[in-house]
Amino acid sequence: MLLGDCNQREAALALDGNTVALLPLGAVEVHGNHLPLLTDLYLAQGVCRLVSERVEGAVTLPGMPYGQIWSLRDKKGCLSVSDQTLSALLCEIGRSLYAQGVRRYAVVNGHVGNVNAMKATQRVLYDECDLKMYAFTYPGVGPAQRQVLTTPRPHPVYFHACEIETSYMLYLRPDRVDMAQAICQYPAFPPAMEALPTPWSAFMDTAVMGDATAATAEKGKAMIDAVVETIVRLLKEE
Repeated sequence: MLLGDCNQREAALALDGNTVALLPLGAVEVHGNHLPLLTDLYLAQGVCRLVSERVEGAVTLPGMPYGQIWSLRDKKGCLSVSDQTLSALLCEIGRSLYAQGVRRYAVVNGHVGNVNAMKATQRVLYDECDLKMYAFTYPGVGPAQRQVLTTPRPHPVYFHACEIETSYMLYLRPDRVDMAQAICQYPAFPPAMEALPTPWSAFMDTAVMGDATAATAEKGKAMIDAVVETIVRLLKEE
């Protein structure tokens, strides 16, 4: 169920102690020339849709497109908010849900830059009330990635608009992918990148980190299915 499509009566019936409120969280961020600025939100919405089909009581909230984009904030089109602002907003949404009787709140995140704000929000809400807030950023995807990826990752942690993310989009939102514009780019990372704050624009102009040309919908399905399976299992365990 999409909460934003509900009328007043339907919303009143949808939100109670049995509800699992899913919030798609993304970012407005450049992803090269083959993917749109809202890639991270589209992916989060797609995962929420698949999860909601399998979890009783799941209600998907209107998605939140804005996130923390420090690494690429100087690129035109990127609209960044601070960790503090993002955490405050996630807290307010959680408090509002709690006041309406909801006791399970799952943020389904498509942008790694949002992770710190999500963690801070979890701690605040944990101390304030008995609302369970889940923070999901592609959980359980590792084994599937090792099975299906055919090109090396440019970095053990970071990925962006590459074989991974482009495959996700080809599976969940193929209508927003232009593979004719996809490129392969392996940037040279500064030696002190792990020790010093380093904007990504310092080592790449086009925001692609890896081989987007190797992406396929089949790879995306294998990886996203693993994510959905993990989220569904964790929600059902509660």
